[in-house]
Amino acid sequence: MGFIPSPEQARGLADKYNQDEFHRVHARTVGSVLRWYATTYDPDNLDFWYAVGTLHDIDFELYPDEHCVAGQRILAEEGVDESVMRSAMSHGWGQTDVTFEPTTQMEKILFAADELTGLIYAAVRMRPSKSTLDMDLKSIKKKFKDKRFAAGCSRDVIREGAERLGWTLDELMAHTLEAMQNFEREEGGMPGITCELTA
Repeated sequence: MGFIPSPEQARGLADKYNQDEFHRVHARTVGSVLRWYATTYDPDNLDFWYAVGTLHDIDFELYPDEHCVAGQRILAEEGVDESVMRSAMSHGWGQTDVTFEPTTQMEKILFAADELTGLIYAAVRMRPSKSTLDMDLKSIKKKFKDKRFAAGCSRDVIREGAERLGWTLDELMAHTLEAMQNFEREEGGMPGITCELTA
């Protein structure tokens, strides 16, 4: 029986294994997005959802070829509870060698929203405002349809994620955008992006 990391502990673990600022920001972004969803689907377990989201890519920087498998070892060695590990690593289902299929609402949301947050983040970098706060669903859909934009963000995974949830793509995009807007408000700006960045 391991421990459920607090938000501070989850961020600390993510930072311990990821030196690149992009990966650290992505961890916090997905953690915050999951916590936002949890306010609707599991309000008694906000920190659990946050920990799962924050730790989902803990192995990606050091072990990209063992993604979601090395993560199991790392989280076990750190004493993190198996429930957090299983849910965090399930997002790699069908893309890595992980054997955990996303079955709970939280796992399905992580699977669906992970790639989408990356696409939205890339879109933010292109905007003069460098902000999600003036972004709308129409602009996300336009970027989604452009396969050359943020090509590393799998549209197939995003579509499959929406289907697993029984949501339309529009619903998934609108909810996740709102979650990222909430994250930006909490942070006082989108972390890792400044107005000096060029597209």
